[in-house]
Amino acid sequence: MRCFMDLQLPGNVPILGFVASNKGELSMANERGIGERVIGGGRMPNASIAGLSQLEVSKVLRNTYMLLAMTLGFSALTAFAAAVMGVGMINPWIFLGGVLGLSFLVHKTANSAMGLVSVFAYTGFIGFFLGPVLSMVAQIPGGATNIVLAMGMTAFTFIGLSGYAIVSKKDFSFLSGFITVGMFAMLGAIVLGLLFDLGAFQLAISAGIVLLMSALILWQTSSIIHGGETNYIIATVTLYMTIYNLFMSILHLLMAFGGDD
Repeated sequence: MRCFMDLQLPGNVPILGFVASNKGELSMANERGIGERVIGGGRMPNASIAGLSQLEVSKVLRNTYMLLAMTLGFSALTAFAAAVMGVGMINPWIFLGGVLGLSFLVHKTANSAMGLVSVFAYTGFIGFFLGPVLSMVAQIPGGATNIVLAMGMTAFTFIGLSGYAIVSKKDFSFLSGFITVGMFAMLGAIVLGLLFDLGAFQLAISAGIVLLMSALILWQTSSIIHGGETNYIIATVTLYMTIYNLFMSILHLLMAFGGDD
């Protein structure tokens, strides 16, 4: 069975543009040899500015992972509720439309208090869809084991890649082009999968999504620690998407190689 993914492109253009313009101003100031900047009517050395920026980055990173943990927990709760209630499989077109609509809502409200409500609505909806899927998989011989394995492999991949990006502090912005092209390719693959039976080709799609989501984890984490992403709600949604897609794709591969599709 083919499972469906969130199609939201990485990042947020207005926020990235705002950050880029700020970086440009700081770069120009450094080229002019300015050793301090005026803030609130007083002057602050650039070293203090750098320290302040690092505090802001740490705050965004901390808030992102806290919100991510809460949304994952909320998704697990809605998935459990759907399973207990015996909810049937949701029509894939309805699910796809709901995901896109709620994703749009999250990005529209990301700079307000309603953004948190939108995030939980988004992740709760996905969890509610996931409940019946996992219930069905668990009834297949070896299905429950594959679910646990997929969860473990997803957690290992996410923690490992995020940790590497944070510890190494490498700039993975060069992956943005690959990720953008990959997202459009994923969109095309999903539409084709809805219209046609792609058979074994879906395994290649799942493997490609694992690679794409791995790159997106590195890109988004790097964007946070280098100040490119300052909105923890947007960052949370992006990382949540990578975890969901990783889990579903790995589960699909495990079920396929275990003799079930």
